[in-house]
Amino acid sequence: MTAGRDQAMRLIRALSERVPVEAWPGRAAPIDDERSPRATRAAEISPDAVDARWRVLGDDPAIRGELLDAHTAAQQSAYAANIESFIGAVRVPVGIAGPLRVRGLFAHGDYVIPMATTEAALVASYTRGMLAVSESGGATTAVVNEAIGRAPVFMFAGLADAGRFVAWCAEQVDAIRAAAEATTRHGKLIDLRFNLEGSRVYITFEYTTGDAAGQNMVTIATAAGCAWIVEHAPVPIRRWLIESNHSGDKKATQQSLTGVRGRKVIAEAVIPAATLKRRLHVEARALAEAWQVSAIGGVMSGGIGIQGHLANGLAAIFIATGQDAACVAEAAVGITRFESDDDGALHASVTLPGLIVGTVGGGTGLPSQRACLRLLRMDGPGHAGALAEVIAAALLAGEISILAAICAGDFATAHARLARERRAP
Repeated sequence: MTAGRDQAMRLIRALSERVPVEAWPGRAAPIDDERSPRATRAAEISPDAVDARWRVLGDDPAIRGELLDAHTAAQQSAYAANIESFIGAVRVPVGIAGPLRVRGLFAHGDYVIPMATTEAALVASYTRGMLAVSESGGATTAVVNEAIGRAPVFMFAGLADAGRFVAWCAEQVDAIRAAAEATTRHGKLIDLRFNLEGSRVYITFEYTTGDAAGQNMVTIATAAGCAWIVEHAPVPIRRWLIESNHSGDKKATQQSLTGVRGRKVIAEAVIPAATLKRRLHVEARALAEAWQVSAIGGVMSGGIGIQGHLANGLAAIFIATGQDAACVAEAAVGITRFESDDDGALHASVTLPGLIVGTVGGGTGLPSQRACLRLLRMDGPGHAGALAEVIAAALLAGEISILAAICAGDFATAHARLARERRAP
């Protein structure tokens, strides 16, 4: 959205009051390279390297003590594959929501859900929704599709070369697959999708990645596949890039809604009228009407998908369980649906086409994150599908709870009671 003339002038006047326009600074002097993380062996995690970084920072004992307490210092080697220029760790409070009953293809049982957040009322709200779902028999869940892609682009001198390249490439899938899969024990190249734009060819390499979220896995595999293509292509390639921004990685896109990235998961529950009244103080008909109004409001705002606050629960569970928090941007693109049955029950569902999660690799092996996965009984191989289904069920509970709070007039009062009135002095 552009700024109107009056707003722009107000902004300029406000800035000019602080610093006259004629005195606004130009380009700054180059930064001293001694202050760069490179000067402290950025990739190394060792007591000497960490001490060197703190010396660059001034070694304030109070700040250092908060970020590098004795426990974190003792565990620092565990972070070696997850961070550069390590100086410590930030503690985010973790609460448990639930219990949540799930009946799915992979997840089957009652779960308590670790959620790492600084937002008061969030865990309480999700717990309220989970109790309503669980008392109604639980959430039915299913992983219905799985794929994650990387989308390189190849550039040619003209359309004719690009067209010949596509025709050739489509016949080389087996060889490309062999080159890509040679880099990984768990990744499987399941498809190549071609998109021809002028003299450029966008290829989406789609994989399954076992129990890993797999972003790094597919990047390395795709690089190997592309290297084979470049070596054997029958037409000259002007240039190629490993990622064209066509995969939808870590951003909300329409493709995130209509395709699959990671795992596509569906969760549904039927909440009887009596449970709605006792737990949530609302009727199904009011919830269905509020959902319809909210869906229209979301469309008018230009949102992708139809949902209330999927990012809230996703971020909290992702941080607690060692997922890539940036993937919330695409994972939160989904559809929530509420309908009122004839007997006054609420039929609710959440569809998540882009849920990127894993139980191995990435941050899942870090000490605190692994402990949270152990709380879920999902640490290590064999649990990624179950984790995806439990997350979907948790998000469904959160969608039910927040809209019920808005309908019942409890939304603002709950935040005031659980956040403002409990604030530490």
